[in-house]
Amino acid sequence: MTISLCMIVKNEEKILRRCLDSLKGIYDEAIIVDTGSTDQTKAIAKEYTDKVYDFEWVDDFSKARNFAMSKATCDYIYMADADEVLDEENRKKFLLLKQALDGEVEVVQMNYVNQLGNGSVYNFDKEPRAKLYKRERNFVFIDPIHEVVRELPVVYDSDIDICHMQQENHAGRDLQTFRKAIERDGMLSGRLIDLYARELVISGKDEDFLLAEEYFKSLVDDGDHSEDILRAAYVVLAECALLKGDNKNLTKYSLKDIASGGCAEMCCILGVYFEKCADYNESAMWYYNARYETEPLLNIRSKGEIPLKGLIRIMSLLDQEDMVRFYTDELESL
Repeated sequence: MTISLCMIVKNEEKILRRCLDSLKGIYDEAIIVDTGSTDQTKAIAKEYTDKVYDFEWVDDFSKARNFAMSKATCDYIYMADADEVLDEENRKKFLLLKQALDGEVEVVQMNYVNQLGNGSVYNFDKEPRAKLYKRERNFVFIDPIHEVVRELPVVYDSDIDICHMQQENHAGRDLQTFRKAIERDGMLSGRLIDLYARELVISGKDEDFLLAEEYFKSLVDDGDHSEDILRAAYVVLAECALLKGDNKNLTKYSLKDIASGGCAEMCCILGVYFEKCADYNESAMWYYNARYETEPLLNIRSKGEIPLKGLIRIMSLLDQEDMVRFYTDELESL
């Protein structure tokens, strides 16, 4: 079986060679689509392949990826990003996988690792991702009686680890793309709403929250969404209220979340609020709840370093040095 490497890139001159060198011997053709580089990215890409294309960026990653895939001619398509690296052990695993492919497998999942580095929007350091796709999918009937067409793909879970070595935080670019998608389409899918809230909570700046406020308020006012989406909206809107000093809405959205069971993110927001009010005992209680009594909804750090740092600050202000040392030791053990 042959493999087409497909990539979309922009201003990746510092890391593109590292990615492509780590994949040598695996792909049979490389399709590299540039979405507007102003550095040497395209020149570097042409050192590896003559299939370098331009694609006008329209704030839609799917359209760019689909364009890249449309240029592929091999049996399978491997979709890579420039900040991915395959070490020698996993390169050998990939080559063995390539030899074993027989065309029946339609999707191969690989492990994306180093996910918590450099402010990425993930809560797991390692997660399976679909990375290798059969270019032409064949539909077949299954079952000996009452036969139906198999609609779900044949997925193989490999043990290949792809190291995600993100060079910088892409939150600004991603949050702008979310906003433009809302302007263009009016609504996001449930999956994208969750990712928008997640990226705001993990990496968003104050202005990003305020720009998102109207959209998340419309989700709550509409009410026709899953409980998880509504709770994510409560967190975003409570953060907006905290930033604006809007105590009425801070109370409103925090109570809605607590009525739904409460999450660590909301406890951290309340910890910050009472810390700003110099009500340190109340602040400590909410940070404690974030750390020990609730679970995170969007950001795993809201149950770890964020409340622990808050508790360290509060215990220092209360001159409780034993507790400062306790929470410091716990923070260092994370």
